[in-house]
Amino acid sequence: MLALDVDGVLTDGKIYYGNNGEELKAFCIKDGLGLKLLQQTGIKVAIITGRRSAIVNRRAAELGITDVVQGREDKLQALLELCERWDLDLQDCAYMGDDLPDLAAICAAGLGLTVADAARAVCEAADWQSNFKGGQGAVREACELFLNARDLLTKMEAEFS
Repeated sequence: MLALDVDGVLTDGKIYYGNNGEELKAFCIKDGLGLKLLQQTGIKVAIITGRRSAIVNRRAAELGITDVVQGREDKLQALLELCERWDLDLQDCAYMGDDLPDLAAICAAGLGLTVADAARAVCEAADWQSNFKGGQGAVREACELFLNARDLLTKMEAEFS
């Protein structure tokens, strides 16, 4: 399983508010394709975020992500609950976050991942750090890491030619 934070990982961490109170976020389309490819291999993908947003539900639905945990500041506990639901050990999970609320989940997961512009303490704790910033291809790079580890990336890329 790959569990992801939203703000600062799937997005650039900025929150935009419109004049009518609407909230806007920008998602990287390359990250989305990476997540779809990852799910095709049987790897589960989940979202764990401290905020609540209808936009996150919409993006998750577009990507076929059914496990979306919103409004949870204790991300480790949320990760543990997902592991229990799927009968997985923490060692079988990766967690990607960018800031201090993600730190415990990053440390507990079998593979702790972060983005290029993460908080210092998160960078130090993570097992792997993307070359890209949140919302700018970091999740895609992580997906390709998993696909490469299974020797699937080249085959999947060839299917597009």
